[in-house]
Amino acid sequence: MRRTIAACVVAWLFGAGSIAAQDRYRQTLPALPPLEGFADHVREGKLVLSLDDTIRLALANNTDVGIDRAAVSVAQNDIGRQRQRFDPVFSASFDNQRSTSPAFQELAGASIVKSLSQSVDLNYAQTFETGTSFQTDLLANKFSNNSSFYFFNPYLISTWSFQFSQPLLRNFGLFPNRAPILIAQRGHKQARSSFEAQVNDIVQQAVQGYWAVILQRESFAVQKKSLDEAQQSYDRDKKALSLGALPPLNIFRSESQVAARRVSVLQAEYALVQAKDALRRLLGADRDPSIRALDLDLNDDPFPAGELLSMDIDTALTRALSNRPEFEVSRHALTIDEMKIRLARNQLRPDLQLSGLYSSNGLSGDEFSFDNPPQLISSGGFGDSLSQAFHFNNPTYEFKLKLTLPIKNRSAQADLADARVAQARDQYQQAKTTETVVFEVTDAVHKLEEAKLTLAAARVAVDLAEKNLRAEERKHELGSETAFFVLDAQTQLAQAEFAGAQAAIGYQLALAALDHATGELLLHHGVRIREEPSSSTGSRRP
Repeated sequence: MRRTIAACVVAWLFGAGSIAAQDRYRQTLPALPPLEGFADHVREGKLVLSLDDTIRLALANNTDVGIDRAAVSVAQNDIGRQRQRFDPVFSASFDNQRSTSPAFQELAGASIVKSLSQSVDLNYAQTFETGTSFQTDLLANKFSNNSSFYFFNPYLISTWSFQFSQPLLRNFGLFPNRAPILIAQRGHKQARSSFEAQVNDIVQQAVQGYWAVILQRESFAVQKKSLDEAQQSYDRDKKALSLGALPPLNIFRSESQVAARRVSVLQAEYALVQAKDALRRLLGADRDPSIRALDLDLNDDPFPAGELLSMDIDTALTRALSNRPEFEVSRHALTIDEMKIRLARNQLRPDLQLSGLYSSNGLSGDEFSFDNPPQLISSGGFGDSLSQAFHFNNPTYEFKLKLTLPIKNRSAQADLADARVAQARDQYQQAKTTETVVFEVTDAVHKLEEAKLTLAAARVAVDLAEKNLRAEERKHELGSETAFFVLDAQTQLAQAEFAGAQAAIGYQLALAALDHATGELLLHHGVRIREEPSSSTGSRRP
């Protein structure tokens, strides 16, 4: 029983410690930056936004932008990581060892041998971009023991050495050694171009979300207007019925129209709520309850003013080929592939290394004679030992040439094959990107022309529907037609007005799709992706 209780207590303590550690970990997580820019657009409890305001808020607060931006920061940090192999390294060490051991031979010089060994080692090493490795080492040692056979006791040894190594075939020259840096730099440019493409997509989503809210708002307004007109017709029919000018059975038609249009109003109202919620999520407003609670007031007019845009396919394709960041992504990928192939070919070469060593030694300490008892002849310290080493009184030279010739270098061969496969894959990817962009541009141009024609036709349809309604209302007032024709004309006008709003918003969406397809969407909305600082601190916001 006691063992069980003890086990439970130990388990509880470990569990409490683990929970406390998790809590401390959570407390150390950095908080996300607060939402930006919303306070500048709050008016009378509403979030008043233009299209450009919506785009800027989305770029500043959208979580997808933050995630995509992190990829650029990681790619930039990788440049510094690849430079690490050329960073100089300084190391220092101190070692102290004392030992006592019984003698097992007469030459030990004492029945119990006691020794002391101390050493200090200072080392500086660096690899240069030519592949040359260099290091210099300063080593100072002190040895002492109680053996009678040592005529220097303690004795001090200092060594100052210089070493170098230079590859002459494999990894010779600047490119093989700088290739990881060059690849990382290209990877950073590729990540920036990819980020620009992602920002281009998010701006288009912001445009689509903005106009989706306005479309649902127009739909709600049209349905509300249609309900009001149906209610007015119903009120007139009730009055006519009370005066005996309308047969009793005819009142049900206008009454049913009021009920049906009330259903349409409710559906349009909730569709508007859903569109606003989607836009709030795109803006990042859901991260702050106070911002999420604000109603949206979008003030851009969907109906275009002035002459409508026209563009032929060839002009649009020329702009797309020049501006779309996806082509930059493909070009950077192919450049990286070419560098990897070149590097893999270099790794197939034999490894021929030239190395050299130059060192100098110094000796000092307490020198004794072989007399019995020994007499002290001279005494010296580390200064004497280091002076001899620095003056190269006892130099050592070494040059070595080493050739490593692999009979089969299958790993390097596989790396070369992988690099060629990656190049072929990226060529296909570039062709696929071209096909996708050509289709997007062609489709955007066609949809723009369709939107222009639809908008013109919708304006005519609204004008004719208004005239038809006025005519039917006049006929009904004169008693020549029943309320059925008035209600039908009201329905046709509501449908025409909604179709007109759809056509106007369709034209705006077609413009945005064309700008996205040609790579000019960011330019037309004043969005510029700024250059990051040269240090590995991450990318700035667009």
